[in-house]
Amino acid sequence: MKTLSLDLETFSDVDLSKCGVYKYVSSPAFEILLFGYSVDGGDVHVVDLACGEKVSADILAALEDESVMKWAYNAQFERICLSRFLGFSVGSYLDPLSWHCSMVWAATLGLPMSLENVGAVLGLEKQKLTEGKDLIRYFCVPCKPTKANSGRTRNLPEHDMEKWQRFKAYNLRDVEAEMQIQQRLAKFPVPDFVWEEYRQDQEINDRGIGVDMDMVRQAIAMDGRSKSELSAAMKELTELENPNSVQQMKQWLLENGLETDSLDKKAVAALLKEAPEPLKTVLTLRQQLAKSSVKKYQAMQNAVCADSRAHGMFKFYGANRTGRFSGRIIQLQNLPQNHIPDLAQARELVKCGDYDALSVLYEDIPDTLSQLIRTAFVPQDGRKFIVADFSAIEARVIAWIAGERWRLKVFEDGGDIYCASASQMFHVPVEKHGVNGHLRQKGKIAELALGYGGSVGALKSMGALDMGLAEEELQPLVNAWRDSNPNITEFWWDVDHAVKECVKKRMPTETHGIRFDHQSGMLFITLFSGRRLAYVKPRIGENRFGGESVTYMGVGSTKKWERLESYGPKFVENIVQATARDILCYAMQALKNCAIVATVHDEIIIEADKRMSVEAVCEQMGRTPPWAEGLKLRADGYSCSFYQKD
Repeated sequence: MKTLSLDLETFSDVDLSKCGVYKYVSSPAFEILLFGYSVDGGDVHVVDLACGEKVSADILAALEDESVMKWAYNAQFERICLSRFLGFSVGSYLDPLSWHCSMVWAATLGLPMSLENVGAVLGLEKQKLTEGKDLIRYFCVPCKPTKANSGRTRNLPEHDMEKWQRFKAYNLRDVEAEMQIQQRLAKFPVPDFVWEEYRQDQEINDRGIGVDMDMVRQAIAMDGRSKSELSAAMKELTELENPNSVQQMKQWLLENGLETDSLDKKAVAALLKEAPEPLKTVLTLRQQLAKSSVKKYQAMQNAVCADSRAHGMFKFYGANRTGRFSGRIIQLQNLPQNHIPDLAQARELVKCGDYDALSVLYEDIPDTLSQLIRTAFVPQDGRKFIVADFSAIEARVIAWIAGERWRLKVFEDGGDIYCASASQMFHVPVEKHGVNGHLRQKGKIAELALGYGGSVGALKSMGALDMGLAEEELQPLVNAWRDSNPNITEFWWDVDHAVKECVKKRMPTETHGIRFDHQSGMLFITLFSGRRLAYVKPRIGENRFGGESVTYMGVGSTKKWERLESYGPKFVENIVQATARDILCYAMQALKNCAIVATVHDEIIIEADKRMSVEAVCEQMGRTPPWAEGLKLRADGYSCSFYQKD
């Protein structure tokens, strides 16, 4: 036996979408109902475990045999479920070394993540059966007790044998569809080094990150009390039946001389600048009530397992345009920042449930709880966190690829890129908190908004007008940035030309060491690391200005498979972010013997022995990969007894 293709159907009373697979399998109610498999691409067999059938000894042995390659679509689910099925202890799982995931394979080729959608896009002969969702709802999750079902809370095979037979057919078809996907993608294998990165991602998810559940429970209780007090205060001031109602609040504001079309975060912030009392107080209370960050604490409560750790927080290749990791469940990728100077004191007040002291010292309870979310993540077993991240990684990468020498010099000398950019744009010296220091903000917003072809619109969406820049300043700012970065601007249009030539003539092109290929209806961009970005069914189209553009099929902002438009600077953004991702993965591989518990954007969090040195981690992380000669990297880090932004 060389390969084993698998698909499981399972039951648990834990909500998989809210809690993740690690918590899902920890429920005493968890069980595997159907075990579909194929050996070495042969016929598919379905073992009906729910009706008493047994998995054969050779298949059970293969699950733990590292010489047998296991394949599944979203293989993490099957691997964790089977770890429980085989009797592994809490916090212990099947080694991901011999597991490969066909969902990851699809993602590396820019295809959709769901089995149903990828089957449709590839036009598989044996596609996932569409009735599956109804069958899963019937057999895999608890049901509501009704008179018609005699008050039961779960549907078993004997409650509808005809449906059960269809469910077995569905399980069999899933294995067939997964095997067909592998056959269709065989021309484009995933490189071994990407599978090695996948294995490390699985190990990080298996390890999990510690959560201080005492603090989490107190934070949820405090939020409940705060919301109740804020609502009561709003009712008293407005005499509204439901002050949370947007319609009622708009009407009340109108009756009190303030008209607004919206009550979203931005609109309320704008209204607060001019609103008289008591409207100002009411809007402030509304702003506090609208803080949804506390949902993160509830997500922690949902996800944390018996070992006080949250597992499965990261999705490998979650952003399939670049291959970056994305967050799941608690979503560590979008945690609020912390600016409270005495973070440890505020955290301690929450942990010991001292609501009165917290409200006296910090006034805005929802905002304080929001800023403390990071601090709920804690190292365990007397360890510490080492948090290290790359300094200005994207700015360094784009300067290195484009050959923008003055920028590279800034990084080599350890300078401030925002000051240097402002200095280059306005032809005067700029120092932070020093000479022409007021120009640094313009340099910063230009750096953040304009690196990938952004113009006036990008500056506005980055908040340029809110920062005090005038409308008439914006276009000159764009021009100044582009004039001072001629090599980056040229890089955008060289990539634009290379992509269009490749798509039109279906022949390889190259620029700045990046190769573009057209193969079997796909555009591939080969990065410096050897990894490839993929764009499905590329075509030359027409943009809204009547010029040429490149279009391709992908998952758009509507989450649908549709034709998307791109152009040089957007491809450059993909290339730069993908290269930054490869540098992060190179650093993670170098640090693989350290207990990495999370990766957030360009940051690595290690649960370290107290003796481990932050400097050693940063030095290792800042080493340039062999394929990026000449690129100057820098990593900065700190240690802490709970997660925080330094």
